[in-house]
Amino acid sequence: MMEDLALLVVRMSGGFWKFRERMRTHRRGTLASRLMRAIYYVYLNRYGAYIGHSASFASQPCFPHNLHGIFIAGNAKVGRSCVIFQHVTLGANAIPGSKGVGCPTIGQNVYIGAGAKIIGNIVVGDNCRIGANCVVTTNVPANSVVVLPAPRIVERDSVPDNRYFAWSPEGPRYFQDGEWILEKDPVIVEKLKDAF
Repeated sequence: MMEDLALLVVRMSGGFWKFRERMRTHRRGTLASRLMRAIYYVYLNRYGAYIGHSASFASQPCFPHNLHGIFIAGNAKVGRSCVIFQHVTLGANAIPGSKGVGCPTIGQNVYIGAGAKIIGNIVVGDNCRIGANCVVTTNVPANSVVVLPAPRIVERDSVPDNRYFAWSPEGPRYFQDGEWILEKDPVIVEKLKDAF
């Protein structure tokens, strides 16, 4: 029922991108802005998608297979004339102590194949092509093509911190044993400040 209502409201508003822009520019804190944001996320849920309302786009990207499985973190930046296929993730790295904490910046005219994952505070230059199912965690120079290599295993001598962190008004929190716990370590909080 809610998804049907969201679909109707978005269609009557001129489509997803017009509705999104209207929602983003509406005065924050009002009942109308909260309602628009709720409708926005209900609509995305219909496609199993998430595009953070604070993600920025230089222009409307091309989604050849609609929004199915698309995940774009809230602080990601996407340039003009980008093509983004289904099940693509432009995700934040919120793992304390790792390189690249933050969200990706995608240049102009970038083609991102199905299932590709671009994670962390990296830059994908203009006119790049990211192949299907590639996982990109380092900067990609302009005019490059990223293809999938054979998988490899990297063994470690220490136990990695695999906690999942998410933003809350009180600060970063992590998921453990079915509960969300507020992170109190100031070193980790400082490392995560650019991830959300």
